[in-house]
Amino acid sequence: MLELAILGLLCETPMHGYELRKELTTKLGAFRAAISYGTLYPTLRRLRLAGLISELADDDSAAGAPPLTSRRGRVVYKITAEGKERLTALLACTGPETYDDEGFGVHFAFFARTDRATRLRILEGRRRRIEERREGLRDVLGRAAERLDTYTLALQRHGLDACEREVRWLEELIAHERSGLPQPTDHTPPGDSRSGRQP
Repeated sequence: MLELAILGLLCETPMHGYELRKELTTKLGAFRAAISYGTLYPTLRRLRLAGLISELADDDSAAGAPPLTSRRGRVVYKITAEGKERLTALLACTGPETYDDEGFGVHFAFFARTDRATRLRILEGRRRRIEERREGLRDVLGRAAERLDTYTLALQRHGLDACEREVRWLEELIAHERSGLPQPTDHTPPGDSRSGRQP
């Protein structure tokens, strides 16, 4: 999933590692914790060795999009033609990995680059996954609520509430995709602090 996120951002503009980490945090902040350099740089090295991205000196980057900072001597990462092909293939994926928490978040962050049919399959798969989680929590609360301590019970109910909110959010998105109309401007996931709503 980090590979998809890096290629998606570098497809927009070349970036330094610091800039890339900042943009990844901004883009995926609603879905996952901040990405560490210990995770980012090994992935960048792997992508470079695979020919999916290339490195160029800061002062050589003017041929592409200008970097976000003017400090000289730093490495700028740029997507290659092979990287763009790989990005297209990753964005077209609709398998179970795209329904999981991390996978869904990354794919959703790049929905603007995917076609409607792909978006719909991922949204419907995610809804099924969350509905399964919701039913599991309902089952636990129905069978064992009286045996749970106050805090565990509160945690289970919080999880159930979160699932129910996400299912409603997904159903709204799915309805818009099926209608063929533009999506509403507020795509904020349930519980995201940027929406002003409480989790």
